Amino acid sequence: MLTPKRLTLARTRRGLTAAELARKSGVPARAIGDYERGLRTPKASTVESLAGALGFPAAFLAAPEPPRPQTVPRQALDAQATAAAQLAIEFGGWLERLFVLPQPDLPAPRTSPQGTREAWRLATGPAPNMVQLLESHGVRVFSLPVDCTEQEAFSCWHIGTPFVFLTPSATPEQARFDAAVQLAVLLGHDEPHEFAAEFLMPQRHLAGTDHRHWHVGRDQFTRWANLHSLVEGGMTRRETSKLLTKVFKVLRENGTTPLHVAKELNLGLEELNGLVFGLVMTALPGGGEPGPRGRARLTLVH
Repeated sequence: MLTPKRLTLARTRRGLTAAELARKSGVPARAIGDYERGLRTPKASTVESLAGALGFPAAFLAAPEPPRPQTVPRQALDAQATAAAQLAIEFGGWLERLFVLPQPDLPAPRTSPQGTREAWRLATGPAPNMVQLLESHGVRVFSLPVDCTEQEAFSCWHIGTPFVFLTPSATPEQARFDAAVQLAVLLGHDEPHEFAAEFLMPQRHLAGTDHRHWHVGRDQFTRWANLHSLVEGGMTRRETSKLLTKVFKVLRENGTTPLHVAKELNLGLEELNGLVFGLVMTALPGGGEPGPRGRARLTLVH
């Protein structure tokens, strides 16, 4: 069996047109179009050919329909990156079946930077690790795979849960700033970059301080002569995910390897790694057999 939207998702994720997939798989482009529209049902051997050409297990193409993320307006999204987001949302759903994750706790729409800081009980001075801060308030943070480096960071919602996707090629300072910008986008601000600037560096606390103290680039510190042209601000590595690091630690302690996780998601290990690129403090080795599993509660303190 084949789920039409799964074929479209896999093809889009690989950045292929129907004609390109036809050349790789030997399946006629017209037939691929019919399969994606649900007009025809392919033979099992045809599904295997398509899956092999796409680099996904055949089981991926037969799984239930993929999630449809609710994107936030005014964001320009690449189709490949959107497909990666759908895979990340499925991964997030898998995690929620195994772990009790922090629930969304965002302030009311358009809450000011200072109001957001107060709602989240942040002290004055630099904001903490932005990835971990978002996670502790129920935002699921993932990386975009390395083949989506042209896509800027973006955010979306799925069934009441906010997601943020960071580009893997960003400098540590840019990734931190991008996370703050996406918080503003999720809150519905019309000027998300200005929100991020004030949230990361409250203006009344700036006098007499150095930009490196705030973990941002100098251009950001001078309040945006060019928001996307950064110099090093003293950060030596990107901010990592406490949630994902804990998840893989608990899974590993129970004998469940990243390879097993990828198989349960009907993904390759490389695809899974792309979604956590730079967010997990150690590499995700494969191999091994799954052990006993339970539903663990993850507590995140920022």
